[in-house]
Amino acid sequence: MQLGIRANLAQFSLLVAVNALVGGMLGQERTVLPLLADHTFHLTGYTFLLTYVLAFGLTKAATNYFAGTWSDRFGRKPVLVVGWLIAVPVPLLLIWAPSWGWVVATNVLLGVNQGLTWSATVIMKIDLAGPHRRGLAMGLNEAAGYVAVAVTALATGYLAARYGLRPAPFLLGLSYAALGLGLSAFVVRETRGHAQLEAAGHHTRGEVTNRQVFSRTSLREPALSSASQAGMVNNLNDGLAWGLFPILFATAGLSVARIGILAALYPAVWGLGQLVTGPLSDRWGRKWLITAGMLVQAVALATTAAADSFPLWAAAAVLLGVGTAMVYPTLLATIGDVAHPAWRARAVGVYRLWRDGGFAVGAILAGLVADLWGLRAAVWVVAVITALSGLVVAIRMYETHPAASRRRRPMPIDDWVATVQAELPRLSPEEAYDAVRRNEAMIVDTRPEFQRRASGEIPGAFVIERNHLEWRLDPTSTARIPEAVAHGIQWIVICEGGYSSSLAARSLRELGLFRSTDVIGGFEAWQEARLPVTHPKTPTRPATHS
Repeated sequence: MQLGIRANLAQFSLLVAVNALVGGMLGQERTVLPLLADHTFHLTGYTFLLTYVLAFGLTKAATNYFAGTWSDRFGRKPVLVVGWLIAVPVPLLLIWAPSWGWVVATNVLLGVNQGLTWSATVIMKIDLAGPHRRGLAMGLNEAAGYVAVAVTALATGYLAARYGLRPAPFLLGLSYAALGLGLSAFVVRETRGHAQLEAAGHHTRGEVTNRQVFSRTSLREPALSSASQAGMVNNLNDGLAWGLFPILFATAGLSVARIGILAALYPAVWGLGQLVTGPLSDRWGRKWLITAGMLVQAVALATTAAADSFPLWAAAAVLLGVGTAMVYPTLLATIGDVAHPAWRARAVGVYRLWRDGGFAVGAILAGLVADLWGLRAAVWVVAVITALSGLVVAIRMYETHPAASRRRRPMPIDDWVATVQAELPRLSPEEAYDAVRRNEAMIVDTRPEFQRRASGEIPGAFVIERNHLEWRLDPTSTARIPEAVAHGIQWIVICEGGYSSSLAARSLRELGLFRSTDVIGGFEAWQEARLPVTHPKTPTRPATHS
C-alpha cells in the first residue's frame, strides 16, 4: 500500500469515472426540471418552484455530514454502494411523477444519493493521493463530476426538445445509476487503509470527538471555517443557476435548445477549468485563488442580472464557470491540507454539510426575493453576497499550502516586520497557552540562553535557538527533530519581544509549515499575562522540551 496518484492510478482513474456518473445523475435535472415545473405542473410562484432545490440541498447537506462519519466507522466503499442503491429509483420516479410533490420527494432521494456517493469519492481520492497532490486530485474529481453535469444537461435538453420532457431525458439517468452501482459494488476497492497509513506516519494521533471536528471546521479553525462559508455561498450561486436561470432565459423568449446550451455552458467551463485550477493551487497556493474566484463569480452574476441577450448570458455563464473552477477544488484541497488524516473524512463531511446547505439557503433566499422584487433582483442580491464571501476569505483565511516564492520590493526592516505580522494569524499569550493545553499546538522558544536563564522558560516549550530553527523543523532536513514530520502541527514561535518571532514564523511557512505563527508581545507579554514560567538552574539542551 502506497500513497500517491501514480501509485494508485488504476483505482484513482476508476473513481474519477464513478464520480462522472454521480455528476450525471445531477445533470439529468439541470435543464428539464425547471421547464417541467412550468410546462407540465404550471407552477407560478418562484418560492414554490424552488422547493425541489430546497429539498435536495437540505437532504444532501445532512447526508454529507453522516457520509464522513460513516466513512470513518464502516469504510468508504459501503457508503458509496448504498448511495448508488438509493439512486436507482430516482429517474423512474421523475418519469412517473403525477404531481410536483412527487418531484420534491424524489429530490430527497437524489440528495441522499449525491451526499453519499460524491462524499465517498472525494474522501477516497484524498486517501489515495497523499499530502502533496491534493489540488490535482480534487481538480480531476470535480472536473469529472461537473463535466458530466454539463454533458448530461446538454443531452437532456436535446432529448427534451426532440422527444418531450418525459420520459426520454430521464432514461439517461437510469443508465448512469445502473453502471455506477455495478462499478462501485464489484470493481472499486476500499481506501480507508491509505488514510490509516498516512496517519501512522504522523507524530500526533489526531484523536478528537465529532463535536470538536464540527466546531473546528465550522467556526474555530480560520482556514476550515473560511472554506466552509465560501463553499456555502458558492453552492448558493449554483442553486440559483439551477433553479432560476432557465426561467429567466425562458421569460426572455429563448428556445429550449438555447436554454440547454446555457445550462450546459456554465458547468462545462467549471468542470474543465478544474483540470487547470486544481494543480495550479498546488503551485500558487489556495487562499488567493479562492478569493479571486469568489469575486469573479460575483461579476458573472451581476452580468447575468444586467444582460438581456443570448451572447451576453453565454459570456456570463463562461465567467461564472471560471470563477467556480477557481474555488471548488481549491476549497476541498484546503480541507485536506489542514485536517488530520484521522478525522479528515469527518471534516470533509462537515465542510460539505455547509457547502451543500447553500442549495437550501439559495432556494429560500432567491425564491423569496424573486417573488417580491423579480428574478433579476434575486440575482443581484446573490452577487453582493458572493463578493462579501470573497472578502471574508481574504481577511480571515491563511495560506494552507506553500505557495511559490514571490519577489518583494526592498523595504526597511520595521516595514518588513509590520508586513509579515499583518499576514500572520498571530496569537495572544492566552490564546497560545490555550492552544497548547488543547494539544493543538507546540511552542518554540527561540530566545538565546542568557535570556532564558535571566527571565525563565515556558514549561513544555521546545527550545530551539533562532540560528537552528529552520534546520530543526524542516521535515526534509537531516537535522530535524522527530516532531518536525508531524502532520498539521501549529508551531507557535516566541521570542523576547514579539518581533524576530514573526520573521521566524514566516520562514517556517515558506518551508511548508503553513500554520506557523507567533506570540504577540513575546515572552514579555507572556510574563505580564502571569502564565506559567520556570527558572532552570542549568542550561537546557537545545531542540528538546525544556
